[in-house]
Amino acid sequence: MSAPNLFADDSILSDDPVDADGNPLEILHDREYRVRAFRLAPDRVLIRGAVRDQKPPGLYLPEDPEPLTIHHMQVDIEVSYPSMEIVAAKVHMETHPNLECTRIEPHYGKLVGLSIARGFTHKVKELFGGPRACTHTTALLQAMAPVAIQCVWSMRASDASKPGGYDSGVPMERSDMWKMNLNTCHVWAEDSEVVAKYAAGGTSEPPEPPEFARERMVKLGISPSDWAQRMGL
Repeated sequence: MSAPNLFADDSILSDDPVDADGNPLEILHDREYRVRAFRLAPDRVLIRGAVRDQKPPGLYLPEDPEPLTIHHMQVDIEVSYPSMEIVAAKVHMETHPNLECTRIEPHYGKLVGLSIARGFTHKVKELFGGPRACTHTTALLQAMAPVAIQCVWSMRASDASKPGGYDSGVPMERSDMWKMNLNTCHVWAEDSEVVAKYAAGGTSEPPEPPEFARERMVKLGISPSDWAQRMGL
């Protein structure tokens, strides 16, 4: 049974481009990633991801009126919190170009025991890069890892939303929160102004909400200064 539609389902791409005469460009390929996280227990999350490649109707077979799926792979990984360790993994290839493709599915059992936090991308390339696995499944894994990290905050928000709350087991000391993001992007580079602020003791004040949360709170008539209290920080 599918979950109710809890998320926006409009296209995240801008309108298709046109040529100099205003005619739509011919579409050759569509690749779609979908990653969704589920709470299994106070200390465990299921990350489910899929990748699908499609060709437009009639491109390969002129008589075919429907889009043609050429790849469709799904990955389930269970992540334990706060260790961020993968404790279960399963790969299923729904649509694939060669009969031999599915032989590599058990190889992804080597994900179990890996940390999905630091060093995960490097380890995935080492174990599953190039001829060692499926290119499309490995690319999907790299798209799934950041979702697991973002669920640290989601677990916290889930706890805070329940009457009385309950402990997810995820450490959320202010002095340690920013360290989870260290060197994950240019904002959190070790030599950035943001990191310098926190490293110098900028965690004594309640954290400010991220920009997306601040904008939504203002829209709802909620003071952004309530962010930390609502998150139990």
